[in-house]
Amino acid sequence: MTATTPAATPLTYRDAGVDIDAGDALVERIKPAAKRTMRPEVLAGIGGFGALFEISKKYSEPVLVSGTDGVGTKLKLAFHWNRHDTVGQDLVAMSVNDILVQGAEPLFFLDYFACGRLDVNTAATVIEGIARGCELAGCALIGGETAEMPSMYPDGEYDLAGFAVGAVEKSQIIDGRSIRAGDVVLGLASSGAHSNGYSLIRKIIERANPDPQMKLGNVALADAVMAPTRIYVKSLLALMQAVKVKGMAHITGGGLTENIPRVLPEHLTAVVDRAEWTLPPLFQWLQEQGQVADAEMHRVFNCGIGMVVIVAEADAGVAMQLLAAAGEQVFHIGVIEDRKGRAQTIVV
Repeated sequence: MTATTPAATPLTYRDAGVDIDAGDALVERIKPAAKRTMRPEVLAGIGGFGALFEISKKYSEPVLVSGTDGVGTKLKLAFHWNRHDTVGQDLVAMSVNDILVQGAEPLFFLDYFACGRLDVNTAATVIEGIARGCELAGCALIGGETAEMPSMYPDGEYDLAGFAVGAVEKSQIIDGRSIRAGDVVLGLASSGAHSNGYSLIRKIIERANPDPQMKLGNVALADAVMAPTRIYVKSLLALMQAVKVKGMAHITGGGLTENIPRVLPEHLTAVVDRAEWTLPPLFQWLQEQGQVADAEMHRVFNCGIGMVVIVAEADAGVAMQLLAAAGEQVFHIGVIEDRKGRAQTIVV
């Protein structure tokens, strides 16, 4: 006699760990947030297979500028402290600030949210932060992807990636070529560590084992560490309409000493004077607790300067006034000099 195989129980995608209904619920939750970011150029946004965006007729020779980034290991602290409301803004900021330095106006943004098991509330909180970042940058959140991948990520964890596209008039691209010796280096205050250096920050926190609610000045440590990255788009786009901006550097991984050289001609150096601004309490605490050398601080963290703007000396005063009026805290932090065999950024 031939043995018969018992009938197997029918399997569903949910049995495999993917909840389609949860994904659908998330899309419905985030539609109002995405709608707040819409621009007139959006022809079709969230919900389709692809998003459609028309280039504005205000550009005669538009050049598209794109950028992509993530949030890095700052997410580990978001998981540990259950703080998911700021990392979405971080995600947007890292890309829009990057394309901004070439003079580009951010037009639209897409996100990628990947997890092992979709928690709709957590994901919605993150994406609300993404929408808030898009509003601050003036760009449209026109699409993205939520990937639920069982066994790829531990429960409660996720990863993020973001993609920004902007446009700049070809004749107005900022590439640093016009920078000359004697130009002025302005520094715009950061809102914290932004989204860089967090592997070292986590190591310092692990060593110091602080109470997350301990005060650094008037702010709890956890709030200072998780503060969202500042988005400089609107204030700097306005500045570019009034003053010739010769170069900009978004101070991300690599800190001051490795990001400023990215916009300088080979024969020039930026001499940055650390006495021109006060090291914020968070960075003071990190340096003390980690016994981090000054040079390491300058090449890992922004140290309180999230964006650098280079202008002619004659324009520096007006530029500082305009930036302050736009809500930025701005410092005259240095000057451009002939390099003469020196490093391309010197912090003194």
